[in-house]
Amino acid sequence: MKRNREVYLSEEQIQKQKEIMARIRERMDIEKQRSGKDKLAFIQSYGCQQNENDAERLRGMLREMGYSFTNNKEEADLILYNTCCVRENAELRVFGNVGALKHLKARKPHLLIGVCGCMMQQEHIVKEIKTRYKHVDMVFGTHTLYKFPEILEKAMNESYTVIDIMNSDGYIIEDMPIYRVGRVKAWVSIMYGCNNFCSYCIVPYVRGRERSRNPEDILQEVRQLASEGYKEVTLLGQNVNSYGNDLEDNIDFADLLKMVNDIDGIHRIRFTTSHPKDISDKLIRTMSECKKVCEQLHLPFQAGSNRVLEKMNRKYTRERYLEIIRKVKEAIPNIALSSDVIVGFPGETNEDFEDTLDLVRKVEFDSLFTFIYSPRKGTPAEKMEDVLTPQEKQRNFQRLLDVQNEITLRKNQQYLGQEVEVLVEGVSKNEPDKFTGRTRTGKIVNFKGNEEMVGKLVYVKINEALMWSLSGEVVEK
Repeated sequence: MKRNREVYLSEEQIQKQKEIMARIRERMDIEKQRSGKDKLAFIQSYGCQQNENDAERLRGMLREMGYSFTNNKEEADLILYNTCCVRENAELRVFGNVGALKHLKARKPHLLIGVCGCMMQQEHIVKEIKTRYKHVDMVFGTHTLYKFPEILEKAMNESYTVIDIMNSDGYIIEDMPIYRVGRVKAWVSIMYGCNNFCSYCIVPYVRGRERSRNPEDILQEVRQLASEGYKEVTLLGQNVNSYGNDLEDNIDFADLLKMVNDIDGIHRIRFTTSHPKDISDKLIRTMSECKKVCEQLHLPFQAGSNRVLEKMNRKYTRERYLEIIRKVKEAIPNIALSSDVIVGFPGETNEDFEDTLDLVRKVEFDSLFTFIYSPRKGTPAEKMEDVLTPQEKQRNFQRLLDVQNEITLRKNQQYLGQEVEVLVEGVSKNEPDKFTGRTRTGKIVNFKGNEEMVGKLVYVKINEALMWSLSGEVVEK
């Protein structure tokens, strides 16, 4: 597979990290013989599914190096925060959690603390950690995640904070260990980075430009997942619709979907995230034709006002967005739609917000991810001036929630009395006496079940519809 530029990490670099993992494993084995205990790692990941996928790779490397895992920070020998910088609240939580570890480090001097991920690709964040959080042992960004074994070995041997940040687009890394939690669903990254530069978004600066994985590598990963018993895959990218643009061979995301659809053993395919400016008629047609592709589409529109969309640099209009939705509903009548919306973007007026509410009412999304705008340092929007007061933004935000909640509940109530196919994932977190799974349209369903159902497709007759979930009874088919 040819590409416009070389983005794969060299085999020599990968081999170097594997050799370091082997050295650390030997060290861990010796310490375990002496203490009789495994070293325990605690990992907390913030943000999007791409971050969760990165955390799976960190777990894979840690397990390869002899670590076991714990959900209790107090008993951990290594604590790692994998960070997100898309929203201010996520950053504040990270700083709060890292700061709280100072006392734990004082009680357990051998404890290793690391902070990695998107936040660490920002120079001012790294500077703040160096200055205020001297108990942190490791700092590394998204582009040096593959060097985690090397960074960890240095932290084990040195008394200073090990910092490894690469200010480039990063690499695609194949053939590194990955450890997934669960055996039913899996995330598969098909590309990394983003070329869109929406004026509010920090992602292109911390994730780099778009790099598509070779389709053969993606398909091999999915085949391996099928052989291990996984039933569902979610294809990940900051903008999956632009997959293949950097490959010289004539292949796009719709072509890739077809290839994944042909793999035996996989029953369901989802993907996220799609950018409206790149969604094609070919992709919509492919979604309708591929039986394994679920009837679910997450298509962020962010604002319903053309004036605001232009300030956001989204490169489409509300009319274009509504036309896409019309085509999707026509091709896939039972599609479940979700989206992202920003309230209070700089320059947004109350009239602009009314356009957003109008679009929400017209489309009738099954769910929305809603946010009040928070400025991101280094983005164009950071320097734009507000029109609305914080109180007006909060009022508009609540109005949006009220409208969407009414739509969500009404859409869920349409499932009452229906028998729906559910992929069983395990015990429900909110109702421990029940099992849980999702419909093809992504609805959470809780029901009485047993362990033998996990990983299987069952039919559930819905008898209760709540705001965020459905409940019912398993029926024989």
